[in-house]
Amino acid sequence: MRILYFDCFAGAAGDMIVAALIDAGANLDFIKNQLQKLPLTGYSFEVKQVQKKGISALQFMVNVAVKEQPHRHYSEIKQMLMESDLVPEVKNLSLEIFARLAAAEGKVHGCPPEKVHFHEVGAVDSIVDIVGAAAAIYNLQAEEIFASPLHLGSGTVQTAHGELPVPAPATVELLKDIPVYTRGIKKELVTPTGAAILSTIAQFRPFPPMTISGSGYGAGRRDLPIANVVRVLVGKTGGEEKRLHGTVTVLETTIDDMNPEFYAYISARLRAKGAVDVILTPVYMKKNRPGTQITVLVEAEHEAAVIEQLFAETTTIGVRKSTVEKIMLSRRLLTVQTPYGPVRVKMAEDNGRTVNLSPEYEDCKRLALEHKVPIKTVYAAAMAASLNTV
Repeated sequence: MRILYFDCFAGAAGDMIVAALIDAGANLDFIKNQLQKLPLTGYSFEVKQVQKKGISALQFMVNVAVKEQPHRHYSEIKQMLMESDLVPEVKNLSLEIFARLAAAEGKVHGCPPEKVHFHEVGAVDSIVDIVGAAAAIYNLQAEEIFASPLHLGSGTVQTAHGELPVPAPATVELLKDIPVYTRGIKKELVTPTGAAILSTIAQFRPFPPMTISGSGYGAGRRDLPIANVVRVLVGKTGGEEKRLHGTVTVLETTIDDMNPEFYAYISARLRAKGAVDVILTPVYMKKNRPGTQITVLVEAEHEAAVIEQLFAETTTIGVRKSTVEKIMLSRRLLTVQTPYGPVRVKMAEDNGRTVNLSPEYEDCKRLALEHKVPIKTVYAAAMAASLNTV
């Protein structure tokens, strides 16, 4: 299984991430091809070799020649990406990263994400960095991506809204429940774009067991007391690591005094707050009263929000919590073309052998309604197309 590990000892910015991925082997021509599919003008970019504290690194520099760029709101950027001819996986990842960034900016500025305004030149930088990073990630075909704790820096930073503390408020929103630290460097080391990219693509955990096969260094523009680079390591796990090991929080509560009509709504609300799965089990409680056990699987970063939702939406007065180990097959998402349109398919593999294919229900549902055909017809078409790819 191929792994990427981002070592962020000097923080992370969008341009540094793109440069590190190119230095690690991502195809620059493919990235250029994807960026050319966007209706952006008045900019260029260059990739060059630089030295940072004796480390040879690549620098990815976006140069905006036309300073009078149109004002762009998130809704306009979203439409631009959706209407583009980007590779579906690149498009979907770019949309996911921008959605996280817009949600964080919206919360900071007190407005809906769709109304978030990206300032003229900064909008071009963000679009190029995010789409460039998504293209590089897709090109490297990593099955798992990890990152170290993030070095934030300190002090203040000048923005279009004035002088703000480091980390910037949007960066704080993006990095909730993510390990961070600072060591006295009075500069902004993690930008909102860098935070949006890494918080979307990576799991933050200690260095994973891996055999290193390559590395890449992406340089920032400033000179710092430390080497201003992001390092990305490329590697693979041995046969014993094909099945992924991790942990998950299990939250449980049993209820016998709530309207059963509420359960479907509550399950949806828990998933919206980050629950990986919600399981409802009929049980008998004290005095043989029939009840329902709600079991929620959730990653640690969303645990507090899910517990708060359980107390707010149900009649429970107590929640049991435990942490369990989970063993997972490696998974990846591919998009297949069917007579009804593109469908995303989850592929599970065990030691390099495909053992399960699962078309995305929401994609099948949408296409079935659009084409007025049974959902099983779309599902079967997606399965047939998937089998031709494995």
